[in-house]
Amino acid sequence: MTAGIVVRSAVPADLDEIGELSVAAYRGDGQTREGHPYEAHLLDAGARADLGALLVAADAATGRVLGAVTFVLAGTPLAEVSKAGEAEFRMLAVTPSAQGRGVGEALVRACLDRAAEAGCATVVICVRDFARDAQRLYERLGFERFPERDWSPLPGVTLLGLRYPL
Repeated sequence: MTAGIVVRSAVPADLDEIGELSVAAYRGDGQTREGHPYEAHLLDAGARADLGALLVAADAATGRVLGAVTFVLAGTPLAEVSKAGEAEFRMLAVTPSAQGRGVGEALVRACLDRAAEAGCATVVICVRDFARDAQRLYERLGFERFPERDWSPLPGVTLLGLRYPL
């Protein structure tokens, strides 16, 4: 675990902050802009908590939420690219002021641990084709390109498939 960061399940008091930091993170790296249809999904952290495992990374000293991610198993309502025996995580977001502090890595590692505990063989994810910082993080952690899972949810949006064998 990254020093000074605690990963835990989200609680109802976190939900508004998670939605806001998710939008800020996605806007900050150019994935969305005001009015983008995906922002409604990012803001609705309550739905994510109801349909998957919503995890937060919090500052150990202050308790302030620094990032969040949604972990899901194949076949569940939020699963997009996972198949039987796989898990995935989605909507990984780190508040812009905390980026570069290991928050994203802590969240990814928590998802990998959950997948292993659930008996999954692989974790699959998608990342925007231009999101170089995220791609570097995933590569450093051992994710491999998985072009069979590349897809496009909207015109002009290209998502690259990645996998992590457990």
